[in-house]
Amino acid sequence: MAKVILTHEVQGLGSAGDVVDVKTGYARNYLVPQGFAAHWTRGGEAQVALLRAARDARALASAEDAQALKAKLQDGKIRLFAKAGVGGRLFGSVKPASVAAAVSEAGIGEIDKRKVVLPAIKTTGEYKAVVHLHEGVDARITLQVIAQR
Repeated sequence: MAKVILTHEVQGLGSAGDVVDVKTGYARNYLVPQGFAAHWTRGGEAQVALLRAARDARALASAEDAQALKAKLQDGKIRLFAKAGVGGRLFGSVKPASVAAAVSEAGIGEIDKRKVVLPAIKTTGEYKAVVHLHEGVDARITLQVIAQR
């Protein structure tokens, strides 16, 4: 097991500033080369304190921003255009990246595609989705999938 300091949020592992134990190969082959983590050292404790302080400062400001964005997202429907065939059946399915792009194009705000939770969308119509905006702040949005001709 290797002890590393996370420099970015890694889903299922932790957020920036956390000290975690991971398998040696995972740290050596993925986390450190991708820049998601740094090897833990005694001098790294100061780095951990700085990362946590920065994360806490951002969390206070972003919690208020997340509430405002949640209100905007839940107010209306997000229109999403997708290529469809006969009977409204989509060519492929709707991905979280396309939902994030549709929100951005609508002028509502920017959301992270990794925080969008979708049901399987393979036909046109209305669907419900969830966007995790901040810890404890989830927006339930309505997607209107429309056939693009």
